[in-house]
Amino acid sequence: MTATDSRITRRHAGTIALALTFTLAASCALAQVAATAPSVPTVNVNASATATITNDRLQAWLRTEAENVSPAAAAAQVNTATAKALADAKAFPGIKVTTNGYSTQQIAEKGKPTRWRVAQTISIDASDFTAAATLLSKLQDENGLLLSGMSFSITEKTRKDAEDSVTLQAIKGWQARAQQAAAGLGFASWRVGHVSVQTSGGGPVFPVMRAQAMSVSAAPPVAMEGGTTDVTVNVSGDAVLVGSP
Repeated sequence: MTATDSRITRRHAGTIALALTFTLAASCALAQVAATAPSVPTVNVNASATATITNDRLQAWLRTEAENVSPAAAAAQVNTATAKALADAKAFPGIKVTTNGYSTQQIAEKGKPTRWRVAQTISIDASDFTAAATLLSKLQDENGLLLSGMSFSITEKTRKDAEDSVTLQAIKGWQARAQQAAAGLGFASWRVGHVSVQTSGGGPVFPVMRAQAMSVSAAPPVAMEGGTTDVTVNVSGDAVLVGSP
């Protein structure tokens, strides 16, 4: 390395050291300012509101199944029953009917011929409970379908309308509590800090109804009670207190 290179290297090193000194000094100054800055008084406030909504949606599941030593014969029986059920359901235009799982299972038992079990599920989605009860009874009595399960809930529109209303109630409750907290702590007023709004619940108050399989001839008309669903909105956040006590 030449003498000129050595001088240049020392000059660069001095520049870097000076820059590091300035950076360290600036960081210390900022830290000192942050440490001495007065903290903003805040209080965490929570409030919630709940609305109990009458369920307006019914979901039910029915299945048709058949067993036969011939898989084709079992499938034909299930397919025919399903097609008839779908055709009969068209007389209820307000009810949404769809087909779900389709399964074919081989059954082998000692001492018995191998046979096949075929099954398919039909789901029903309705807001008219009276029409749904009529259709369910018809599909069981006349089509031989088995009712596997039934549950009640609220439609998306009903849920949204309830959430909008309950959210306003929860926010007003939060504001009232923030005002009470500020006054109780001796502050002149308050302003909104970071606040979160969350929706919880939504499950039916009554448990899901499960129907047991029964013989077609013994099946009584389907009885149902929709129950209710609780929609809850929680508001949580900081109220920044203004005006020293």
